[in-house]
Amino acid sequence: MAKYSFEFKKKVVLEYINGKGGTQYLSTKYGLGSNSQLRKWLAAYKEFGDEGLK
Repeated sequence: MAKYSFEFKKKVVLEYINGKGGTQYLSTKYGLGSNSQLRKWLAAYKEFGDEGLK
């Protein structure tokens, strides 16, 4: 099972896209450990949309 749900990942990605904070801020806010995880989600979402986060 994935560590983070699709819904959680999409919520964080959309906050970034909507200008609610940068990768470092959002990673800290949601306890991701490092912003590299969020950057991977952003790249996957940009290339594949919702399917990239599943």
